[in-house]
Amino acid sequence: MKRIGVVGIVVKGDRSVVGEMQKVLSDFADIIVGRMGVPRDGVNTIALIVEGSQERVSALTGKLGQFGSLAVKSALTSFEISE
Repeated sequence: MKRIGVVGIVVKGDRSVVGEMQKVLSDFADIIVGRMGVPRDGVNTIALIVEGSQERVSALTGKLGQFGSLAVKSALTSFEISE
């Protein structure tokens, strides 16, 4: 079952990982249904609306969490969508 949720990403400090982060997001494009970014001085935030299995969303956040200059949190609703 697919679930709807949000993944929050904060890019702080070293921005050299942004290109690699974009590659990860492209790899998971099948579960990303919306994206909003807010640039700020020194800190940038990205909010992703996701729709996928809990395992797939966890895989996305796990890959993003490997980058030292990214802070990542996810929240999945209990609302399920049949595939």
